[in-house]
Amino acid sequence: MHYIFLYTGLFLCLLMVLSLYRAVFGPTVLDRLIGANAIGSKTVVLLVLIGLIYERVDMFVDIAMAYAMLNFIAVLAASRYFQKKKGLL
Repeated sequence: MHYIFLYTGLFLCLLMVLSLYRAVFGPTVLDRLIGANAIGSKTVVLLVLIGLIYERVDMFVDIAMAYAMLNFIAVLAASRYFQKKKGLL
């Protein structure tokens, strides 16, 4: 069962590389924000998978929830900042 979690985590890392490309080379600021948010969301799932592999789900779920909250607040703050600057496009 650990191999399923391990291969799923590796697949998530591959998907994060694709989102990283969008976050770095996105044509607009909005594409970069969406790429960064996608990386953060996949990181939350990856943290839970790591918790399943190490059989410490309770600890990793707490860390994942805190990271998800920080990711959400950071994306909201960045989008609000760029909306005020009129620089989203």
